[in-house]
Amino acid sequence: MKSIILTGGGTAGHVTPNIALLPRLRAANYTISYIGSTDGIEKTLIEAQHIPYYGISSGKLRRYFSLKNFTDPFRVLKGFSEASHLMKTLRPDIVFSKGGFVSVPVVLAAKRHHIPVICHESDLTPGLANKLSMPSATKICCNFPETLSYLPKEKAVLTGCPIRKELLEGSKKAALMLTGFTSTKPVLMVMGGSLGAAAINQAIRASLPDLLKTWQIIHLCGKGKLDQSLTSQKGYIQYEYIQKELPDLFALCDLVISRAGANAICELLALRKPALLIPLSAQASRGDQILNARSFERQGFSKVLEEESLTPKTLLEALQDLSTHRQDYLDAMQKCPQSDAIETILTLITQTTK
Repeated sequence: MKSIILTGGGTAGHVTPNIALLPRLRAANYTISYIGSTDGIEKTLIEAQHIPYYGISSGKLRRYFSLKNFTDPFRVLKGFSEASHLMKTLRPDIVFSKGGFVSVPVVLAAKRHHIPVICHESDLTPGLANKLSMPSATKICCNFPETLSYLPKEKAVLTGCPIRKELLEGSKKAALMLTGFTSTKPVLMVMGGSLGAAAINQAIRASLPDLLKTWQIIHLCGKGKLDQSLTSQKGYIQYEYIQKELPDLFALCDLVISRAGANAICELLALRKPALLIPLSAQASRGDQILNARSFERQGFSKVLEEESLTPKTLLEALQDLSTHRQDYLDAMQKCPQSDAIETILTLITQTTK
């Protein structure tokens, strides 16, 4: 029986693709372990999957001045020592890294012990953690065709993103019962990420009288961002966050308004849900969401409205255009070759461990 170590952390986006791989890895008889940070979000998510979890010290690699820049290198060195010890103890045949700062010492320790590494980069341009890991990787998987130009040619593989199988198995009937919506009027789902997006929430609520003429609306607005004055609004339902019933809500909706995090939009592609993407602005991030969104727009999967241009008027106009050309977006998604990322990645893992 072969053994694999999964790593990645810092945000849920560095963990959920690893979770999506678990059923196929188990079916292929891999012994699975996970290395993450001692107190990151990955610890809770992975332990819920009943996978042996090993926490190591990790530091953030910042591009800006912080006093922690003087102490975190020592945390990274400690993490490398701990990861190196785990390589000797667990003796994996391969390491699969989804990125995040905790993955860097794990990848470097694997290289030191001559253990092959496959990395996965979600965003269009590689993040700092994966840039540091690339020289140690055997193969580097990616989501976007444009990313191939940023990666070593002999290592790069366009795979798409592993998607949790249960997302594809939602019940429209169950969603109708949950929401109380009618099956005769189209459904729009609005997603701002687990923390919500204030600008999107504000624009949606300001546009409700016009939106509700055409749509029933499911609004995932983020923790602490419910608007109690709208709880009785017919055809509009709010949730702070939803997990178990999310596949059902996806099955029900016709169009989606979303941020442009790489994993989120890859899920929309797998689900064949045309979307209006409103990426996080470059002022609030390194600009990766804008690049992700523009790639999907070029490929014909989504329409983009940048946050700086977001008003109730531009929102309604963009949504109307998306709705009018919905079939064109569906046709483009249907032709996309990145439909089975899990099998493609598992094949890479299997070939690398032969």
